[in-house]
Amino acid sequence: MTQRVCFTLRVRRDRIDEYRERHAAVWPDMLQALAATGWGNYSLFLSDDGLLIGYLETEDFAAAKAAMAERDVNARWQAEMAPFFEGADGAAADESFNVIAEVFNLEDQLAAADASSRNGA
Repeated sequence: MTQRVCFTLRVRRDRIDEYRERHAAVWPDMLQALAATGWGNYSLFLSDDGLLIGYLETEDFAAAKAAMAERDVNARWQAEMAPFFEGADGAAADESFNVIAEVFNLEDQLAAADASSRNGA
């Protein structure tokens, strides 16, 4: 079963433009590492006040994070990105995720309603 994972971080206001620039052209080896370690449908959304929202789909989030932690490119990327974040105290961003619980998914509820109607409920 695929896990849908949403998380937040906060980008320092004075680094927002540079953060956007860095993510307009992520290193190819970082992109390949994310794909190879199960970070599917991975997106980042950044508001003008610095709120960063991440979303990904994976079979096992803990395993995907652990696999990335083993990649040299991830260590280099995290070291470069750490100064961009508020409240991380120098920790890597991927160690500071504020994971948000999913409370609604349209496809899941439609599937449940369809299964219920087929079962005569």
